[in-house]
This record gives sequence, C-alpha cells and structure tokens, in this order.
Amino acid sequence: MSELVQQHYEQYPYPRYPLLASIRSRDTYALNLQSLWRHANGEPPPPQARAILIAGCGTFAPYPFSLANPDCTVTALDLSQKSLKRARLHCLLHGRRNVRFVVGDLEEKTVAPGPFGLIDAYGVLHHLQDPLKGLRALVQRAAPGGIIRLMLYSRTARRDKEALRLAFRLLGVTSVKTAREMVRRAPPGSRLRAFFEASREMDDDVGLADALLHPCARTYRIDEVLLLLKEAGLKVLRYAHDGAMQEIEKEEERLRVLEREQCSADNFVLYAVRENSQRRDSTPDAMVVLNPCLTGVAGALLPGRVRITTRFGGENQLLGWSGRRFLNRFRRPTPLAALSPGDRERAHRFMAALFLSCHEGAAKPDAAAVSTP
Repeated sequence: MSELVQQHYEQYPYPRYPLLASIRSRDTYALNLQSLWRHANGEPPPPQARAILIAGCGTFAPYPFSLANPDCTVTALDLSQKSLKRARLHCLLHGRRNVRFVVGDLEEKTVAPGPFGLIDAYGVLHHLQDPLKGLRALVQRAAPGGIIRLMLYSRTARRDKEALRLAFRLLGVTSVKTAREMVRRAPPGSRLRAFFEASREMDDDVGLADALLHPCARTYRIDEVLLLLKEAGLKVLRYAHDGAMQEIEKEEERLRVLEREQCSADNFVLYAVRENSQRRDSTPDAMVVLNPCLTGVAGALLPGRVRITTRFGGENQLLGWSGRRFLNRFRRPTPLAALSPGDRERAHRFMAALFLSCHEGAAKPDAAAVSTP
C-alpha cells in the first residue's frame, strides 16, 4: 500500500500552494515547540528535545514549522521525492535554512529515529494500511514528554467525499481528467455535480486527487480515535479543530453528540502526549513567558487591533494596544506571583490560547526561551 500512496503523491504532490505563498510568524504560534512543551510539561524543553519531525510533510508544512522554530532542527520526512523537492524550494525561497529533508517511510523506525520534542502527522495516519503501527513508530521517536500533533478524518465530516471516492474506485476512475469528464456529463442537480460545484477543493486538480482519488483513506469516529491513541500509549493534551472546547471531556462529548446527529463538519485535530506524562501544576514561583512567535506583534506600534489566526478551536481575541502591551511584559520570563490578581487572570486567558506559557521558576531562563523568530 505504501507504494501506491507514494505513486499518488509523486503524481499529485499535495498541497499545491504557490511557491511565493507566505505566512505571518504570529500565525504559526500553535507550532512553537517551546510553548507547546511548557503547556504539556510545565517546564522548558531540554536541549535533547529541541528537534521536530514532520512525518508526511507534503509540499508546504516544513516552511511554517521552520518559521515557528528557528532555533530547532526540523526534519521533513515524506515518501514522495517530488513533494520534498517542492517543500525544499519553498523553504529556500523564504530563507528557511533549519530544515533537513529525508525521503522515507515513517513506519521504518531507522529513518529519522529521533528523539523529537514535537512530531507532526497532520493528515497522514488515515492514509496508512496500519495506522496503529504508524502511530506507534512515531511514539517511539518522541522524547520523554514529547508532543504529537495529529489530524484524522472524521467519518461524518467525510461522508460525502468518501461516498464519491469509493464510487470512483468501483468505477475504475484513477485520473483527474476522467473524474472531470464524468462531472461534465452529469445532469444538473445530480449529487456528483452538486458536490463539485459546492467544494472549493474541486477547483484544483491536486485537491480533487487528494480528496477523491487517494488509494488509501479511512475515517474515524471520536471513540475510535481515542482507542487508537490508547493502544499507542497516548492521551489527548488538547483538541485544535474548529469549534473545539478547551475542556477535553466536554469536547469529546460534544463530538459524540454531533456524530449522533450526523452533523459534524470538521476533521479531528489534536495534540497528544504519552499517557504516563505528568504536567506539573503551577507553583508560586512559576514563570510566565511569551510565545516566541508573538514577539513581533507584542508591544508593536501597529494601528488598530490585530487578529491572530485561530489554531485552537475558539476565536482568538483581537489584540489592541492594551493587549499587545500586556503580552510585551512577558518577553522575558516573569514570576506569576508578581502579577496582580487581575493580571494573573488575564495571563491565564492568554495561556489558554497559547499566547503565553508557564514553567517552573526553578529552571533558569535560557536564551532560546526569549529569542525572536
């Protein structure tokens, strides 16, 4: 099966963003290893964990991960040489030099063995013949306390796409040209034509191929996701898809209700850690520090209010001058105990958004903790 998946991405490298497409540093805040590690472990990441693996990196992901983590080595792993070639060119055009590109299969444990403090497998496991085997291979690469980000297809969100994908497979449709010819010949108002007219993905050949012509794709319900994580020795750190609630159990129940009502519109996006990982609770000497990706906007003399793209479910609050000035106070680690009750409450709200993070005061602040991207 891996050979078929490799052939698919050699023919249709995904996603097909323009090479000059860029992203603002502040919008990569949810990819920053330092802040995620503090959120998961309550302490700065140790030197041996300051490495990132993008498993199944595609054509674009190495660029935002590199931008979010200029002080880390980013390993971009993919089956497709064509995808890696485009990803490398994108990084070069945007001046990103801390990425190592590796051709290989994530199930091969000797390929990019780690350890890694952050592993990304966004939209990857559901394309494997044995997702559990693949996930376990990633867990073995994770440093103690390491974080794994996953995106998995939702069965209810993918219902229409999956029905068309299976229909195309039964009909032997394997090319974009054939698929578009079938749409052209479909009568107005038909299910096939209506789907293509309503989906922006279908405007692009690569998007169409990934959605409807992929040789291997499986979907999940939330309880199947949780079973997969449990069998791999992982637990949810937080959910990050659109509309996700911060409280894990409440979000899982919300997803179950949506599945029963057959109205879930989003795939599952989550951050996970090993089940035996224990986050330290904040102590009186805890230090609060700014997410490094926000140093360029915190305290900046920008007109009006600034929006930071939402990456953790609920909408981020707009940052006016007062909010930016408040965040700017934490460019260097600041004792939580030194804040007034009102400022402490405000800091906790920013921590929930990962704009700020917290670690034990006993740890010495390091230069990387306050570096600018």
